[in-house]
Parts: sequence; structure tokens; C-alpha cells
Amino acid sequence: QVQLKESGGGSVQAGGSLRLSCAASGATATNYCMAWFRQAPGKEREGIAHINNIGTTYYADSVKGRFTISKDNAGNNLYLQMNSLKPEDTAVYYCAADPRRCFGTFDYWGQGTQVTVSS
Repeated sequence: QVQLKESGGGSVQAGGSLRLSCAASGATATNYCMAWFRQAPGKEREGIAHINNIGTTYYADSVKGRFTISKDNAGNNLYLQMNSLKPEDTAVYYCAADPRRCFGTFDYWGQGTQVTVSS
């Protein structure tokens, strides 16, 4: 079992930056695929970035060039650096981890952290 806990959310003006963190505990997530999702009010949850066990990254078009996903070598901490934030980035951001896949359903989820971007 892996427990995930996000931090770093908050309110920022458009054009600003935030850095989200996700701490993994309970089991070693070194070889897991780890990802960031977000869900805006009234919208479906969206996978925006993931990083696999060898460090290969993927970004959704909506955040490519503005967000950067990274993790520490032990795989216990996942990060999302968010730059040039836009009001449409406003959402609850979730950290997720899975031992087998980087797309589709993830086994482990955090509780989410709110990001609000004002214009």
C-alpha cells in the first residue's frame, strides 16, 4: 500500500508560479509510474503529466511547456512545477501512483490540493 499526500496548492495571479509536492509513504514507489491529475469544477478529471520508473515524462497539451514533473531518486517525492499559470489551470490537483501503468486507472491517489489562478 502506498499513501500519497499533496501539498503546495494555493492562490496565485495569472502568470505566476506554484510548485506542488506529493509525498509517498507506506511502500517504496521507486518503480512506480507517478502522475498528476486535475479536476476543475464541472469537468472530468484530466491526466496532465506522468513520469515512469526510468524518468520518461509525458505532458498533456494543455500544460506542455509550462509545467514540469519530477521526482527524487528514491521515488518518495513527486513534484509539479507550474509556471505561466492561467485561470483555466484552476482545479483540484491530485497525485497518483501505479506499479504497472502510466495510462488509465491508477491504484493509489492522494486527497488533492486546490490551485486557484485569478485573472
